[in-house]
Amino acid sequence: MQQISIKQSWLAIALGSAGLAGASIIITPWLDLHPCHLCIFQRLLYTLLALTALASALTLTKPRWQPLFTGLTLLLALTGLATASYQSWLQAQPKPPLSCGMGEQTLLEVFVDWLGQQLPSLFLATGYCEDKELVILTLSLANWSLVAFTLVLLVAGISLYRQRAVENK
Repeated sequence: MQQISIKQSWLAIALGSAGLAGASIIITPWLDLHPCHLCIFQRLLYTLLALTALASALTLTKPRWQPLFTGLTLLLALTGLATASYQSWLQAQPKPPLSCGMGEQTLLEVFVDWLGQQLPSLFLATGYCEDKELVILTLSLANWSLVAFTLVLLVAGISLYRQRAVENK
């Protein structure tokens, strides 16, 4: 019974992450939003999280591959948490000292620009990281993304812990 619950946790992460990636793709043109480099990178992370969490769920009984997908899921969630935290910090500054897309490009910005050239409808960055174009219940989308990545990390960590406890019995 516990094995099913662990699998359901990984599937919930996969479904939730896919839903967040899909929602960001849908609301961008619908609400005429201008996603920044960090927004686009988080969209990519949610997409990759959906894939690795699904792979974690599907490889629960395959000890050779399962740790790889679980580790990737945790790494992607931590990367997302750091990215959303940084963007939330930028948005909280009265006059941000830095902005993405301005001045010398970082590796992340170069990568997102490359993705935008390949698939502009999904990955074209047209906004600034410190802008809060959409605020829901006093939180910006970056703040909500911070909450979502925190939840993914929490659920993934608990699932991994429970999985190890089952294996050690």
